[in-house]
Amino acid sequence: MRLTRAAVSASADPDHRRPERSGGGAQPPDRTHPAEGAPAGPDAREPHGAAVRAHEDPAAGGHTRAHDGPRRAADGSDETRGGRDPDGPAAPRPGTPSVEPLARVEPRESVEPVEPVEPVEPVESVGSVDADVAGAVLRTARTVLGEHLAEASAIDTVFTRDVARRVADFTLGGGKRARPRFLWWAMRACGGGADTTGAALRLGVALELIQTCALVHDDVMDGSPLRRGRPAVHVELAGVPGGPPDTAFGTSAAVLVGDLALAWADDTVAALPMNPATRSRVLRIWRAMRTEMVAGQYLDLHGQAASTRTAAHALRTACLKSALYSVERPIALGAALAGADERTTAALCAAGRSAGTAFQLRDDLLGAFGDPAVTGKPSGGDLRDGKPTYLVAVARERAEAAGDTAVLAVLDAGVGDPGLTDEGLARVRDALTRSGARTAVEHRADRLAAEADARLGLAGLHPEGARQLRLLLREAAGGRTPPPGPPAPPSAPGPAREAREGDTTP
Repeated sequence: MRLTRAAVSASADPDHRRPERSGGGAQPPDRTHPAEGAPAGPDAREPHGAAVRAHEDPAAGGHTRAHDGPRRAADGSDETRGGRDPDGPAAPRPGTPSVEPLARVEPRESVEPVEPVEPVEPVESVGSVDADVAGAVLRTARTVLGEHLAEASAIDTVFTRDVARRVADFTLGGGKRARPRFLWWAMRACGGGADTTGAALRLGVALELIQTCALVHDDVMDGSPLRRGRPAVHVELAGVPGGPPDTAFGTSAAVLVGDLALAWADDTVAALPMNPATRSRVLRIWRAMRTEMVAGQYLDLHGQAASTRTAAHALRTACLKSALYSVERPIALGAALAGADERTTAALCAAGRSAGTAFQLRDDLLGAFGDPAVTGKPSGGDLRDGKPTYLVAVARERAEAAGDTAVLAVLDAGVGDPGLTDEGLARVRDALTRSGARTAVEHRADRLAAEADARLGLAGLHPEGARQLRLLLREAAGGRTPPPGPPAPPSAPGPAREAREGDTTP
């Protein structure tokens, strides 16, 4: 993932006021961290959109509603929405703007304004979310994005069509919803239930939005033409003004798409229905995650530009870019929502960091040896791009220690060559194997996966939540390491990149 700048701002509407409500039952006090800012109690009133800058004012309360547990219809029955088709269309709710996944908006002469309306929150019971977490997050995302699109349409219809709508389409249109699933099952494993369901689902949507920001900016910096089998956002936007594709316009507009996704993510977090202690804890984790994500991306960029080749640098980058952002922080957010104590949270975070790091190491192996039909990206793409992966760093360190100048010469000539031929790629792969780096990285990933499993066992969790969380961690840490036989047939050289992180990252 690659991330550029992020403009996070929103306007307040002093004429639209709504009370903030606490997210259900009482939460245990946060013994790990002192509460920040003044508490926003159930009688607090805030202007609509005033609490969208969580990093500036963690005590600000936005327009929120508690949606925890099933609602009751007039006949007394539960109005619970289920379903197991996360990619299928959602039944329209009264007053909710239609948001269909991957509905690409073509330029046209005029755009009908969308009236800003009050969307109706989908009702989710704990059982329905347990049965299909990804589907519940998708349904909630349609509501959250409908709210944001309605607000955007009141600003400008062209902006809504070209920028805001693309944020919604990208967020709804793909991915495994792994971060929200880590959050949900960590919350459930720590005893969270009906009183935290609404906040957990909306926080999961915020994680999906920040992932949209990361991937859109990633494609801009990599110059990747494709994402999830479709033209990348900056490629699409290059054709919006009409006439020949305007690459500079497309790049600049895509940066704004990513910025808006991050702004909406912050808006969503700021408006969560939580008690003051939980809000302080969640906002602290959220702020840390955003900064760590940018730091990891910068280390990746700096490593490529400065040709930093140490294994320690590569491992630190992997921890910030993948382990923390994709696994540990989502788990920590779920634990915070459930009011988990310090010991439980520490064990969960340690397990998440080990599993996330193992995932990144296996992803490095896939980038060098993986089958494009499995990974969704050209085989050897990371090698051609010159990414400072842990795999390559270990190969260099081992070759230097052994005085193997032949391996070093192959790595120097091939890694970072965008025009690397199939024969050259085969030589680089052979050098990675002969140096012992491939085996060493596989063994380290295996050890990290075992550590994640053991650390999770120390947390003292609720059985079903712990079982589901363990499965998720094993899925991330286990990865899909290529078999020890001959590597998959290499792809043709060139800068074209298939959908990468959207298909392979947790």
